[in-house]
Amino acid sequence: MTGYEDIIDKDRPVSKRARMSVADRAKIFSPFSALKGFEEAIEKKNIIIKPRTELSEERKLELDEHFKTIKRLLDNGEHPIVTVIYYQKDKENQDDICLKKTGMVAKADVESRYIQIVDEKISFEDLYSISGDML
Repeated sequence: MTGYEDIIDKDRPVSKRARMSVADRAKIFSPFSALKGFEEAIEKKNIIIKPRTELSEERKLELDEHFKTIKRLLDNGEHPIVTVIYYQKDKENQDDICLKKTGMVAKADVESRYIQIVDEKISFEDLYSISGDML
C-alpha cells in the first residue's frame, strides 16, 4: 500500500490560471544580478586616468627583471599571481588611460614582448608596473 490509491487514477486538477509558456517558465530560473551595476563600478575603480609617462631607465630595468622572474617561474610550471598597471587607449576618446589588473600569469613571451594575465594580453611597452608576492 502506497497511500495514493484514492487519487492515482484521477485526472489532474484544472487550474484557474492559464498555462505558463516555456519561455516564461525559463525566466523564473534564469540568473540575475542582485547588485545591478556592481561589476561596472568595480571595473571603473580599476581605471586610473593619467597621461602616459616615459619610464626611467631604472624603472625599465626593474620591469625587465620582473619579466625575467615571471618567465623563469612559468618555465618551472608555476603561474604567479601579479598586479600590473598598464596603459591602454580609451575606446571613447582615444586618450591613454592606466588600467590595473590582478590575476594569474598565463603566458610571458620574451620575443614578442607581452605578458598574458588570465585572458588579457599586455604589451611590454604598455606596462607601467608589475608587483606580486613572488617578485
